[in-house]
Amino acid sequence: MKTINVAQITFFTKKTFVTCDRKCNKAWGINSRPKEMLSDHEDDFYYLSDAELGDAPINPGTYECDEAKPLSPDEFPNKWCVRECERCSMSSYDDPNTPLPPKTFDDRVYNLGGRKGVTI
Repeated sequence: MKTINVAQITFFTKKTFVTCDRKCNKAWGINSRPKEMLSDHEDDFYYLSDAELGDAPINPGTYECDEAKPLSPDEFPNKWCVRECERCSMSSYDDPNTPLPPKTFDDRVYNLGGRKGVTI
C-alpha cells in the first residue's frame, strides 16, 4: 500500500482535504514542471511523466507567500504544497469531506481534454 499524506485545512474560509504522494523529489511545481507544446495554442501541452524527468530541483524557484517547496514530505502541508505543487490534490467544495487521491505523473499529463493520456 502506498503511503500518502492527508490533511484537513481551511482554504479561502472553507474546510477541505489535501493529499500528497510524498514524492517531493519529483515535485517541480505547476509553474515549473517541464512540458511539451503540441500546437501554437498556449494551453495545448502535456507535462512530462516522472520517468521522462530526473529529480526536481530542491528549490524550483517558486514560492507561495514566503513558503518554498518543503525539504521533506513530513513538512506537508505548507502553502507551496497546496497552491503550487502539481502532485497535491484538494477535495471538492461540493464534497469537502472526501479526500481525493494525489495526482500522478506515471504517464504524460495533457492539459486539454481530448488528447491521448491523462488530463488534469
